[in-house]
Amino acid sequence: MMKVLFIAPLPPPMTGNSLAAKTLFDYLNINHNVEIIHLRKDSFVQGFNSINRLLQIGNVLKDVWRKNQGADVIYLSISQSPAGNLRDVLIYLICYKKLEKTIIHLFGGAGMKSIVDKNGIQYKLNRFFFRQLKGAIVEGQIQASTLSKLMPSKIIHIVPNFAEDYLFVSEKEIINKFSNKSPLKILFLSNMLFGKGHNELVDAYISLKDDKKEKVEIIFVGEFESENHKDRFLKRIDEHKGLVYYGNFVSGKKKKALYSKSHIFCLPTYFPYEGQPISILEAYATGCVVITTNHSGIPDIFCDKVNGFEVLKKSVNSLKLVIEEIIKNNDSLVETAISNRNVAYNKYRTSIYNTSLTNVII
Repeated sequence: MMKVLFIAPLPPPMTGNSLAAKTLFDYLNINHNVEIIHLRKDSFVQGFNSINRLLQIGNVLKDVWRKNQGADVIYLSISQSPAGNLRDVLIYLICYKKLEKTIIHLFGGAGMKSIVDKNGIQYKLNRFFFRQLKGAIVEGQIQASTLSKLMPSKIIHIVPNFAEDYLFVSEKEIINKFSNKSPLKILFLSNMLFGKGHNELVDAYISLKDDKKEKVEIIFVGEFESENHKDRFLKRIDEHKGLVYYGNFVSGKKKKALYSKSHIFCLPTYFPYEGQPISILEAYATGCVVITTNHSGIPDIFCDKVNGFEVLKKSVNSLKLVIEEIIKNNDSLVETAISNRNVAYNKYRTSIYNTSLTNVII
């Protein structure tokens, strides 16, 4: 039994990062002594935005100082924001004598790429510490290429994300779903933050002609950065019956039901801290065709015309054209949906994820 110091965010709030961290934490805790240092955040805002946030970070650093000495291995879910990276640099400094037993895990990658590309003091600090680590875990080859500028490629391990086991549906269920495509149900399920593409999706629907609008229903699920953002969004969609806001958050049976009733999953993201969205893999598991962008780690798990349809980032017109095309030609959607489900089952299950990570960490 190993003593693992586990430094990562756990829900709430529920994000792809916190879900992935909880999944691994629960698995490691079965056979090992795992001590958690929770990288808690009270909001989706990046950076040191309040006194309380600074106090939280101070408490994290104090816990790391107190607990790292007795650990056999340290697992750290690193940040990709400039401010969060400064916190991580302080953690590396505190754990300096334990870096050869430390594994970092990068969720996302777009933000880290900006730190690396600037080639400034943060780049130099990260490069100094990264070269002394036991290793790093990334979601795909794109992130691996980013970190290879900071550390030897041989200690960078690629472990893709996952869809939880309970989400997988049968081929028969997918066929039944696509036997009725009136209306065509499109699901947007993600935190409703700037850059996730929910506003562009609304604009794309509004720009459709009335006869096309009648053939589409778009359901939005996700938590907003503030009540003000939520109120503005609800006012925008209020007069359009084909646009529905389902709520802040769903899980379990309700989450599976939403995916399972949807024909299309749409995430037209250009979010600056995007990685390899778990929501896309969940859409595969539940037999959805995917609309998304060529952004951050998405190309590692998504191929245009194979898993669905690629749209241009920030482009309302690109979304509109794809929706119109799907409305017009949707007979082959079921084949794509079944293929997506099978790909997820073979490559992106929780058991594969947990076993792969444990082999790296332990």
